[in-house]
Amino acid sequence: MGTAWILEAWETIRAALARHPAAGALVLLAAYLAAAKLADLFLDRVLRRLAGLTPFRFDDRLLAFAHRPLVWTVALLGGLHVAARYAPGPPWGAVLLPLLKSAILVVWWAALVRAVTWASDRRLPAAAAGGKVGVDFLYLVKNVVRVALVVLGLLWLLAIWRVNLTPLFASAGIVGIAVALAAKETLANFFGGLSIFTDRIFQVGDYIILESGERGEVMDIGVRSTRIKTRDDVQVTIPNAILAGSKIINESAPVPRFRIRVPVGVAYGSDIEEVERLLLQVAAANEAVVAEPAPRVRLRAFGDSSLDFELLCWVREPALRGLVVHQLLTAVYRTFAAHGVVIPFPQRDVHLVHETSPPGGPSRTSGKTSSGS
Repeated sequence: MGTAWILEAWETIRAALARHPAAGALVLLAAYLAAAKLADLFLDRVLRRLAGLTPFRFDDRLLAFAHRPLVWTVALLGGLHVAARYAPGPPWGAVLLPLLKSAILVVWWAALVRAVTWASDRRLPAAAAGGKVGVDFLYLVKNVVRVALVVLGLLWLLAIWRVNLTPLFASAGIVGIAVALAAKETLANFFGGLSIFTDRIFQVGDYIILESGERGEVMDIGVRSTRIKTRDDVQVTIPNAILAGSKIINESAPVPRFRIRVPVGVAYGSDIEEVERLLLQVAAANEAVVAEPAPRVRLRAFGDSSLDFELLCWVREPALRGLVVHQLLTAVYRTFAAHGVVIPFPQRDVHLVHETSPPGGPSRTSGKTSSGS
């Protein structure tokens, strides 16, 4: 009985709304607005509290960006439903549907731009402070992404209004070819810097050796070029396109510690075990030399005047290479002098040979030279 009454009332309402289209449109629109309000309350009262219980904040920000667009989308879908069902006459029929679709697009486009801006403003200072890449390059990437979003949004908007995009694409292609030819080097440097950033070839603060032989610390990775400072405090600027296509030795990767080699020669007849012990003692006494990996000594060759040893040890960073080599050589010289280990230098012995002269001729003296230690 109750169900039949409800069905009868519903049929009466439908008949009344059919006789009065304006009233039916208002009722349908009111239903969508009520649904939008319910979605607003659900997002604000339920999902926001659930997001607050999680230990991370990403879901809170995602909900904040999506809250308003979702509510507006439900309300605007009501307008689309009304316009599609009751089909208002011209000129509203040709304007209302694209207008409502454009409104939905603008709502979500604005939310996406705000999300990208928030993410970049949060991440860019941390990346710049970490020295991974130059600040100007990061902000250029941010602006390029925002411009791309604007262009895509405009193209989508024109497609909604059924604007013929073929002439626009043809003109853009011609302009793009002209710009590419005029700014070929600039574009090559830009994409070279992008490849350096994405491949993590090096970062600010690393010590690198260029293919041409220059060695220095990376000071900045810019949009067009990368700048390094040599040990002579001279700045070298290299276009990113050249760096992207060159062989680069990164002394700071994959770990910041750096191995140095100190060649040492001792006289023949020296105690090899004693020499090795003294060299390891010198390395252990230097504070810049790390304990792990442990220093080691290798006998490399029998030289013309000496036994050629090599002291291998690791320092904390490549910037200490020159100073530590100086300190180790100084300490080795003093330690060898204190323990009587001889550091030889090249010597030459000249032997005079007297030859008997032939009968009736003068006597001759010839010299022969030999090398020895």
